[in-house]
Amino acid sequence: MHSRWLALSLALLALALVQGCASHSEQMLPVRAALDRGDPRGAIALLDQNMDVKTDAQLPSDMQSDKALFVLDRGSIQQSIGGFERSKADLEAADKAIDMLDLAHDAKDSIGEYVFSGSSGKYQAPPYEKLMVNTLDMLTYLELRDLDGARVEARRLAVMQKYVSDELHEGDNPVLGLGGMLAGLTFEESGQTDEALRWYDQTLAFTGFHSLGDPVRRLLQRSPYRSPRLKALEASAPAPPDPAASGEGEIVFVVGYGRVPHKIADRVPIGLALTMYADAISPDNARKANALAAQGLVTWINFPTLGREQGGYAVPACVLDGHYVQLEEAVDVTAQVRAEWQKIEGKVIVSAITRLITRLAVGAAAKAAAGKNGLVGELLSLGTQATLTVLDTPDTRSWETLPARVAIGRVRIPAGRHTVHIDARGVLRDTTVDVEKGGWTVVSLMALR
Repeated sequence: MHSRWLALSLALLALALVQGCASHSEQMLPVRAALDRGDPRGAIALLDQNMDVKTDAQLPSDMQSDKALFVLDRGSIQQSIGGFERSKADLEAADKAIDMLDLAHDAKDSIGEYVFSGSSGKYQAPPYEKLMVNTLDMLTYLELRDLDGARVEARRLAVMQKYVSDELHEGDNPVLGLGGMLAGLTFEESGQTDEALRWYDQTLAFTGFHSLGDPVRRLLQRSPYRSPRLKALEASAPAPPDPAASGEGEIVFVVGYGRVPHKIADRVPIGLALTMYADAISPDNARKANALAAQGLVTWINFPTLGREQGGYAVPACVLDGHYVQLEEAVDVTAQVRAEWQKIEGKVIVSAITRLITRLAVGAAAKAAAGKNGLVGELLSLGTQATLTVLDTPDTRSWETLPARVAIGRVRIPAGRHTVHIDARGVLRDTTVDVEKGGWTVVSLMALR
C-alpha cells in the first residue's frame, strides 16, 4: 500500500511540474500570434502581463531574470509603432541587464543548468543581439533627431564592435555594416567628418550600401582621412555638389521586416543523439546514457533548436512623393542567427545528454538510499529521474522580435515638404517630412510580422 501511494505521489508531482515549466518560447507564443495578426499593441499588453507591470512605461522589478528579454522584445515592438521614447527606454534598460555570451563558458560550472534546466541560468545574448541593441537604439535617436543620444549609442556600439572584431574574430559579421552606416550618419550630421568616414569605411566592406557612394565622396572633399577602400571609391566617380548649395536635403530610409527564427523545444531519441554527437561524448558518458535508456522511462533528449524565420522573403515598398525608392538589403539578420547557432548547437545537445546522465546518477543515489526495500528504491529512482526530466526545460530564450532583414536607402531631394509611404508585409507607415537645405531626416519602419 505504501509503495502504491509513493508511486501515485511521484506521478502527481511530475504532472504538477509539467504544468508549471513552460519554456520561454511557449510564453512568447501569444505575443508572436498577436504580431502575426497585425496587433503590436496587443503584443505589448501581453508582455506587460508577463512582466507583471501595469503599463508599458514601467520596468519589471527583477531585470536580472528572463523579464529583461521581455523588456527587449517590448522595446523593439514599441519602435515598430513609432513609440520611440519608450523604445529607447526599454532597449537601454535591457542592454544593461543582459550580458553577452562567453563562447568559452563551460556549462558544467553551473549545477542548475546541468541538473535541472538549460534555462535556469542568467540569459547571455549572442554577439549579434548585443550589436543590434545599440544599432536599433541609435536608429531611435536618429528618428527623434537627437544627435547627442545617437553619438552615445554609436560609442557604445564601437566598444562592442571592437570586442566582436578583435576578440571573437568576427569582423565579417554583417550586423556591423548596419550599425556602421547609422553611426557614420550620426557623426556626419554632427560635423565630425573624420569619425564619420571611419564608420563609413567599415560599412562599405559589406554589400547593400551603394547609396552611400555619393555622400562619402562628398565627405572626402572635406577630410584628409583615407583608406584603400575610400581611395577606390573616390576615384570611381566625381563628388556631387553639396546639398545645401543645390537647395537639396537628404532622406535616409531604414526598413526592417519579418522576424528572425526563434528557438523551440525539441527532442530526439537517446540513440540518435549519441550517434549524431558521438565524437563529442566520452565513452563513459555514452555508456551511462545507454544504461539510462535501457530502463525504458527516459528515452529522449530535450534540447532547443531553431524554428523558421517569419516573413524574411518579403519585398518592402517605399514611395516618396509618388515615386518608388530603390531599397537595398543591408543585413540578413536571420543568416547571422543561424550562423551563431551552428557554433554552439553541438555543445547545447551535449549539455542535454550530460544532464540526462546526471539524472541517472541522482536516481541511483535515491535507490541506494532506500536500502533493502527494493520496490521503494526502484520507485524513488524512477520518480526522481522523472521529476528531473520534467524540470529539464530546454533553454529557448532569445530576442524574438528582431527583424529578419533590414533594407536601407538614401536619397537627395529638393528642400521642402515631402510625403512618404512605406509598406512591408502589410504594415504601413505614411508620414510627411520637412527637409531643409543641406538638412536630413530618417524615416524607418519595423514590420515585425
